[in-house]
Amino acid sequence: MKTNKIQTAKILLVEDDPNLSMVIKDYLEMLDFNTTLCKDGEEGLTEFTNGKYDLVILDVMMPKKDGFSVAEDIRKFDEQTPIIFLTAKSLKEDRIRGFQVGCDDYIAKPFSTEELSMRIKAIMKRCMLAQNGGTNNDQKIFNIGIYTFDYSNMLLTSDDIEKPLTRKEAALLKLLCIYENKLLTRETALKSVWGDDDYFIGRSTDVFITKLRKHLKDDPKISITNVHGAGFKLEVEQ
Repeated sequence: MKTNKIQTAKILLVEDDPNLSMVIKDYLEMLDFNTTLCKDGEEGLTEFTNGKYDLVILDVMMPKKDGFSVAEDIRKFDEQTPIIFLTAKSLKEDRIRGFQVGCDDYIAKPFSTEELSMRIKAIMKRCMLAQNGGTNNDQKIFNIGIYTFDYSNMLLTSDDIEKPLTRKEAALLKLLCIYENKLLTRETALKSVWGDDDYFIGRSTDVFITKLRKHLKDDPKISITNVHGAGFKLEVEQ
């Protein structure tokens, strides 16, 4: 029988509430996820640095080091491992900050274990899809003006630069390339890269569009334009 890669994923859970953490850990292990529990942010960051995990679940409000700080430190050397924030906060600013520091999902307490399970599986499926090409388009190499974009290796190169991209940057740039000189709707971008199209993820997408513009700035014939109320367009002058 073929092993289900999602079901055997290694998960790092960082949560300081002893009761909630044990409930989540027991539930994830019941689902056959290999789960490691850490009680504070410093311990969690150390464990992540020394181990290899497929997914990180971070409480936001923790002693010693909060979840945002842990995520920021993880993203300094790992752009790929998905992160889910757990938080009692539901403020818009906190959700936006969570996506900006690199999280893949954000779940407000209280939540059901079934909801957490569904979100984990959805994220893992998106990651596997991204590793296998991201969309039904199998093209992996794209020529964009003076640049060559290698989707498989998440690398943007020209004669003068070699720029590694994050998983989300690469997935978003691939979509823009597929839709070159055509409208990429915001809904398509959000659902393909993030799996959802809510307001907060939309704000995060704008941040990634800005990053891609900076990566492509050395070629004046390339532009990524915002089509108000509709989406984005990668325009390349021939």
